[in-house]
Amino acid sequence: MSEHKTLNELQREVDQYIGQFKEGYFSPMELMARMTEELGELSREVMHEYGPKKKKASEEDGTIANEMGDILFVLICMANSMDIDLEQAHDRVMQKFNTRDKDRWTRKDETE
Repeated sequence: MSEHKTLNELQREVDQYIGQFKEGYFSPMELMARMTEELGELSREVMHEYGPKKKKASEEDGTIANEMGDILFVLICMANSMDIDLEQAHDRVMQKFNTRDKDRWTRKDETE
């Protein structure tokens, strides 16, 4: 598990997993609903960890990392089902942030 995987490797791994089932990928709308559900679960975990609303003793332990993993899985499913290369999408976003938003935030001094 300590092996580092690229986004393309993650996409292939998920595709191999989904490919073993006749049903295949859910539709984009179903995946969007699932993404929304998972985001709500992440929100709940963040609220329990960092917000004023703590868990009841009767509530199951879930972790922020587990919920992020669920979101990543659904995002990869959605990308695969729509034939989107997430590494390319990431590169485009980083290019945008490094050009359009390069002076948007206060940079740290190099001496800090």
